[in-house]
Amino acid sequence: MFIQALDDTLVTHLVADAVTAPSMHNAQPWYFDYARHSRTFTLSLDLERAMPRADPTTRGMHLGCGAALLNLRVAAAHAGHQTRTTLLPDPHAPALLAAMRLDDSHEHMDESLPGLYPAIHDRHTSRFPFSERQIPENVRAALTAAAAGEGAQLTFLTTPHRETVLDLIMNAEGYNRMDAPREEEQRRWTHGTSSEEPTAGVPDYAFGPVKRGGSAPTRDFAGRRTVPGRAYADFERCPQLASLSTTSDGPADWLRAGQALERVLLLGTLQGLASSFATQAVEWPDLRWILRDPVSGTGHVHMILRLGYGPRGPRTPRRPVDQVLTIKP
Repeated sequence: MFIQALDDTLVTHLVADAVTAPSMHNAQPWYFDYARHSRTFTLSLDLERAMPRADPTTRGMHLGCGAALLNLRVAAAHAGHQTRTTLLPDPHAPALLAAMRLDDSHEHMDESLPGLYPAIHDRHTSRFPFSERQIPENVRAALTAAAAGEGAQLTFLTTPHRETVLDLIMNAEGYNRMDAPREEEQRRWTHGTSSEEPTAGVPDYAFGPVKRGGSAPTRDFAGRRTVPGRAYADFERCPQLASLSTTSDGPADWLRAGQALERVLLLGTLQGLASSFATQAVEWPDLRWILRDPVSGTGHVHMILRLGYGPRGPRTPRRPVDQVLTIKP
């Protein structure tokens, strides 16, 4: 069967959709290539955006790239294309994370993907207070199933495990403040609105207010700095937290977890949920293992999600597509 070559404009639009994904400190550690002759996208790590202090194994970078890969799959499905995705296609090139071929005759389209597309540009990390309104059980079940569809487990935390996790996050935040090189690394990825590099990192308008009260975990990207005019606010007393984990803990698992994370976030956005991340404890190996489900004791936690009803947060900058995409013959 003859298949017409994909228009370069559509290729660019697909990648523009992909890069709306979240990434650690909004570093956007991805690079895409598209080969016209094989109708194949490849996704690679941009190691110049690594964070050796907070993410020495590059697990966090893989999560962000996995989220971008899920967005690419969603965008392609929305445009009417079947896709076949291979993780880590070359064992001799560990920075090459995935290959996604369009219109593979052996593949069937995931019918649930196109419906997620409207959320791609609406999903934004929210570092603002949420209401105390509880997420309905049917929505929780749908989010759990979404993660399972990508090979990961989403578990909503209950007391007392939630209290343990909150304590670990608070301890990790303290560790971060006492680690000067880590604090400096974070500072590299935060900036004021008038920064000379507004295409990546977390701008001060997205820091959210300073937490005055409440138990919700927040990450203060201001660090030891004072942001003029920044407001104070009370956060949730009983935050709704969920852990995202996989049974194993290698690069392929990290990519699956990233895809599961983004599928959960997109579905949650369609359900009217806001979201943010609490990764502080995950970034410290001696704390990360304690985050596991206390009942099963299995699984490797990659993310703690805070979900609820509230403002979705502002858009954060993205690198121009021409900086992250190469189209080849």
